[in-house]
Amino acid sequence: MSDMKKDIGGSRDEVIPIVNRNNIVSERNSDDAAGDTDICSSCTSIVLTVISILLMVCTFPLSMFFCIKVIQEYERAVIFRLGRVKKGGAVGPGLFFIIPCIDQCNIVDLRTVSFDVPPQEILTKDSVTVSVDAVVYYNIRAPMAAVCNVENYSKSTKLLSATTLRNILGTKTLSELLADRENIASDLKAMIDTATDPWGIDIERVEVKDVRLPQNLQRAMAAEAEATREARAKVIGAEGEQKASKALKEASDIISSSPAALQLRYLQTLATISSEKNSTIVFPIPIEMFANFAKKKEE
Repeated sequence: MSDMKKDIGGSRDEVIPIVNRNNIVSERNSDDAAGDTDICSSCTSIVLTVISILLMVCTFPLSMFFCIKVIQEYERAVIFRLGRVKKGGAVGPGLFFIIPCIDQCNIVDLRTVSFDVPPQEILTKDSVTVSVDAVVYYNIRAPMAAVCNVENYSKSTKLLSATTLRNILGTKTLSELLADRENIASDLKAMIDTATDPWGIDIERVEVKDVRLPQNLQRAMAAEAEATREARAKVIGAEGEQKASKALKEASDIISSSPAALQLRYLQTLATISSEKNSTIVFPIPIEMFANFAKKKEE
């Protein structure tokens, strides 16, 4: 809402906004309430801290077993004091001190963790149902984000990995799934890493372990591969026979041009047979040798 008010000269109009006093009053009241809440919270925190320290002093040295914590080199501790994160961020490694009753300690492991993605029934782009499983390796980069930004970072990462695996492989054909595993693994890593970045998690590696095909599809693919191999073997055999026939024709032409060459071939065959320790040797005799005897009889 606004009012139109004319200038003294009357030449033009100005828009003068009307200030709502009720809004100002409500904002002041909310600020005052927030300030009162902060003051009450601070006072309560101080009182509870003093009481916890008094209990520690009264139960000393037994309370030392609950106040002193030790974490390993590969671990970090996120401490919540009365529900709020303690200043300074994650603590560790080594020895640190907490106040019982008001401090809650969450320990995060920074080592690389691996887990198996359960087998997923996936319908590929060419309408083939396959079962695929994978393995994922990750580590915690930011312990504060892993504790504060997600309820259970391990379970959430596993569920996200399974869902991403189904979404990525659903856009691939069966041939791409079997032959292009490296690119598929890199795509999976990039998508999971982008989604888990607000959780303080780094995805180190993603690998597709196994692709299981239905039994009928395996039999069909095996029959297809066998038929392809048989066809290739027949072609190779036919080519070999063709080359052998050409070589025999050339050899016969050379032998027919020289009768002595044919006799030498006979002798070579006889030497080959005799080296095999055979008791009976059949040696062919050319018919041309009997032709001379036939001519003599006729004369």
